[in-house]
Amino acid sequence: MSKRIIYSLAIGLLVAACGTPKSATQANQSSGKVSATDYPYIEKFHEGLRLKAKGRMDEAIQKFEECLLIRQDDDAVYYALSQLSLLQGDTEKSAEYILKAAEIDPGNTWYIQELAYMYYEQKNFDKSVENFKILVDIEPRNVDWQYGYAGALQEAGDYPGAIEALNKTEDQVGVNPELSIQKYALYMQIKETDKALEEIDIARKVYPESLQLLATLVDHYFQSGDEEKAISMLEELVANDPNNGRAHLALADVYRQKGDQQKSYAALKKAFLGEGVNLDTKMNVLLSIQESSFKIDPQVYELVDILVDSYPNDAKAYSIKGDYMLRAEKEEEALAAYTKALEFDKTKYPIWNQVLIMEYQSGDFETLYDHSKECLELFPTITTVYLLNGVSANQLQKHDEALDVLSVGRELVINDKPMEAEFFGQMGEAHFGLKDYSEGKKAYQKAIELDPQSMLLKSNFAYRLALAKIDLELAESLAKQAVNTAPGQSQFKDTYGWVLFQKGNYNQALELFKEAFGLNNQDVLVLDHLGDAHFKLGDVEEAISWWKKAKDMGSRNKNLDKKIADRQFYEPLH
Repeated sequence: MSKRIIYSLAIGLLVAACGTPKSATQANQSSGKVSATDYPYIEKFHEGLRLKAKGRMDEAIQKFEECLLIRQDDDAVYYALSQLSLLQGDTEKSAEYILKAAEIDPGNTWYIQELAYMYYEQKNFDKSVENFKILVDIEPRNVDWQYGYAGALQEAGDYPGAIEALNKTEDQVGVNPELSIQKYALYMQIKETDKALEEIDIARKVYPESLQLLATLVDHYFQSGDEEKAISMLEELVANDPNNGRAHLALADVYRQKGDQQKSYAALKKAFLGEGVNLDTKMNVLLSIQESSFKIDPQVYELVDILVDSYPNDAKAYSIKGDYMLRAEKEEEALAAYTKALEFDKTKYPIWNQVLIMEYQSGDFETLYDHSKECLELFPTITTVYLLNGVSANQLQKHDEALDVLSVGRELVINDKPMEAEFFGQMGEAHFGLKDYSEGKKAYQKAIELDPQSMLLKSNFAYRLALAKIDLELAESLAKQAVNTAPGQSQFKDTYGWVLFQKGNYNQALELFKEAFGLNNQDVLVLDHLGDAHFKLGDVEEAISWWKKAKDMGSRNKNLDKKIADRQFYEPLH
């Protein structure tokens, strides 16, 4: 139990009451006048303090160590070095320095406190108890120390002593569920069950609706084998207080443990509709169900809807709905929920990430462009957002803009060659879009150099070369590598077919387009290409049939209508 943990367990009711180490100046002044010979020492000490305040830890340590070269009897210097060592994670040195400070000034309660917590962290509980005992004897009303004393006594195995210390803590802060539950646990350790239950009963009179206390009792009766009493307690409570959401929540957990899912869901529904269960608790319930269930029960989706209805202006509710819709493979509803969450809270990057990725996957590049630009203003150091903004800009023919944002984003990539390759690949797309084929080739070649295993980069590069009708031999080599490595990828077969099409090998191209269609019959580019190949082979009616299918499926080829109307092949224009 570190000092930080002890403080957090003190229920937010604790007050600081401790001494402070004397400074070097105070140490010198206490003996009278400060002589000129003291000035260098004092100057180094205060310089160390200034450096520490600025977070320049190594330099501060150096200054304090220079102080020790001049004097070795200033406990304040050892204390400062102990703090700095702890901040740097060197607990061994920190302990060494605080022991030295306490040796010089054994009556300083600040040092005694540090020793008490230090020994606790080192699991030397007897020594921790010894130091906490000194502290509570000096100031028995210090809640921090009493609570820490109780923790040390408990770990040392002195359960009656720990109970006494908790009682003294309770004298200061009043009856509190957490303290009562701790005392209950200690009494149970020494097998004084009646006193343990008495602690809970006393606390429940002060906090009759405490879910912690109720859960402790229910757990107690379950552990003692009296399940019926545990369940009857909860059922009686909800019968008398049907709107008590916390009681319904506890009952739902009981039913779940007994394997009665129907009753558990019914109780959860009442808990979600009732009072006393906050949004975060409901979120945790839904997250727990999601993480523990391979298949989500339809009734859980009703709980999600209740949550959204109860908190219509809270991003968290829409976020969890997005998670559940995604789990149910309802991508459109998931995206709508995540987007709604952003209306109420734009500060959560994980939600932005979900939205941007899903917009990219759905091909909604207009919205992706707008959202990624907005996201960049909020999170200007996240490389993925730069990449997605560059992708959407390329797709919208904003190639100059794409180059600008991709150039900035690439500079932020550190030790991630595949990511850097993605940036160069998109920069290649932008250069090809601007018909700057030389720079486009350089960018793509750099991308493949960084990530030679990426068949997608090779396929995309091949496709761009084929569209530009340049370096078709290189394009064929790249496309062939991609197909041979991943023969089940429709996109790779389509690219290989398009390269062969541009080389005039229409029969081979048609076969590859057919194979691509067999792997993915929803790819509008493949449909368009099937029409092109049939046209080149003289089957105009079949060509028009495929072009019409591509149009019906939402092809972005701006020349498609012209091809259909003129019954003629035109180069694709995207």
